[in-house]
Amino acid sequence: MADAPKSFFADFWRLAAPYWWSEDRWAGRGLLAVVIGLNLGTVGLSVMFTNWYNDFYNTLQNKDAPEFYRQIMIFSGLAVAYICVGVYQLYLNQMLQIRWRRWLTDRYLDTWVSENRFYRMQINATGTDNPDQRISEDIQQFVQKTLGIGLGIMNSVVTLVSFIALLWTISGDLEVPLPWGGSFEIPGYMCWAALVYAVIGTWLTHKIGVPLVGLNFNQQRFEADFRFRMARLRENSEAVALWRGDDAERLSLKESFHLVVGNFFAIMKKQKDLTWFTTFYAQAAIIFPFVVAAPRYFAGEIQLGGLMQINSAFGQVQNALSFFVSSYATIAEWKAVVDRLTTFTHALDRVDEMATETGIVRDEQAKPEVAVDDLAIDIPGGRRLFDKLSLAFPQKKSVLVTGPTGSGKSSLMRAIAGIWPFGQGKVHLPQGKRMLFLPQKPYLPIGTLRQALLFPGGVQADDATLSKALTDAGLSRLADQLDRSENWQLFLSGGEQQRVAIARALLHGGDFLFLDEATAALDEDSERKLYELIRERLPEAGIVSIGHRTTLKALHDEEIKLVPSAAPA
Repeated sequence: MADAPKSFFADFWRLAAPYWWSEDRWAGRGLLAVVIGLNLGTVGLSVMFTNWYNDFYNTLQNKDAPEFYRQIMIFSGLAVAYICVGVYQLYLNQMLQIRWRRWLTDRYLDTWVSENRFYRMQINATGTDNPDQRISEDIQQFVQKTLGIGLGIMNSVVTLVSFIALLWTISGDLEVPLPWGGSFEIPGYMCWAALVYAVIGTWLTHKIGVPLVGLNFNQQRFEADFRFRMARLRENSEAVALWRGDDAERLSLKESFHLVVGNFFAIMKKQKDLTWFTTFYAQAAIIFPFVVAAPRYFAGEIQLGGLMQINSAFGQVQNALSFFVSSYATIAEWKAVVDRLTTFTHALDRVDEMATETGIVRDEQAKPEVAVDDLAIDIPGGRRLFDKLSLAFPQKKSVLVTGPTGSGKSSLMRAIAGIWPFGQGKVHLPQGKRMLFLPQKPYLPIGTLRQALLFPGGVQADDATLSKALTDAGLSRLADQLDRSENWQLFLSGGEQQRVAIARALLHGGDFLFLDEATAALDEDSERKLYELIRERLPEAGIVSIGHRTTLKALHDEEIKLVPSAAPA
């Protein structure tokens, strides 16, 4: 977390400023101007209410019935205006919040998902936890709390300016006797009393509440970790059930939740201490102005209305000066949110920096083949998987890549795909050719089967074509369920998911097809039929397979064995 105030506010400005110069800037600025205007309107109405207190209580003291009813009518008009301003201030504030949040969320989603940053953040070990939570919750809290605190500060400043002169005028001078004789006067002494009261309260509040910043930061992380673990259990429910892993997972989830509870108890204790003080501070502020102003009232220098007006004005000035006290818990939460979004932003920047630091150079060539030249592949941490590998994968030829576990077969495919930055050497790609990559565990988006087949888009196919692709891939039972919506990765077996991925590859076509154990969940006969189907439908394609089964050799023209490197990178 950024602790230096200058660095913190620079990070905050980087998060907040772009929206106000974005394509939505005029709507945002217009809404902000109206919200600020309404906010100022509430301050103006508060001034009117304070003046009304003077007239109303003087009327009561003078027992002036006609004037009493006239003051009631004046109050009614002020109350109606105050209600209308309050309603539309809330409504338009929320409208501004959702527009700003929508723009920020779109921006972060575009950045996080584009250019595979979501994947590179995982393999680069940037230390940023739960990016989904930062985008979904932290942005919402950032917008809400930034507007709330910003408008609160503006309201306090305007209130202070509006009421300080009034309080100075009506409070008069306080004559303080000196022990050695004589006296001196304190002009506008109620203003000085409010200032001293607020300064002491602010200092004590900060001393008591500063640990809340770190505690709130950790609470967000622990809550997100707990949700992530439950979602991961749901997605891997079958594997856990087959391993009878329910006890282990239950203990793991409870341990994760215990961190949530333990940190929350720490927040509770600190907020209890803070609430003790702020509640005492707020209650004392009710009686404090009466005590300070009472000598002038009992001396007959002011009437009851004047006393009540002083109390109201003092309360407004004291509240304005004590904004930090009353909002400290919110400010602590806001700073934690800013820190989390800042670390996420810095992690995204670091991912881009690391992408430019890669020693693997990818270029295009005229030859209709995929080739690597003096390629070395590392893993994060520095260990080298293999070194100085040179080979080529031509079109119309099928090549099987084998080797012991950990030799770098899958990493070779990732380097060719351009998503693995760790290593050195060159990757030459055929110009104008399309490459498809099928991992062992295919991704099937939640939605209709049609969407799963056409993912990620860019291809058009009618129902008959889609149904035929499913039937050819051995999924005839699903051929008439294209518009059925499911979480297909839970609904289908591993082998059926791989069949859907093969059907999807046939629909998209491609000049090169890389299969990383993409049929490992199928029986040998089904695997052979799918390879024959691929060769029949994509006769011009180059096929590169990664696998361990000896039966795969007969389905390929050539075999390449990778030998792991023994030397460190």
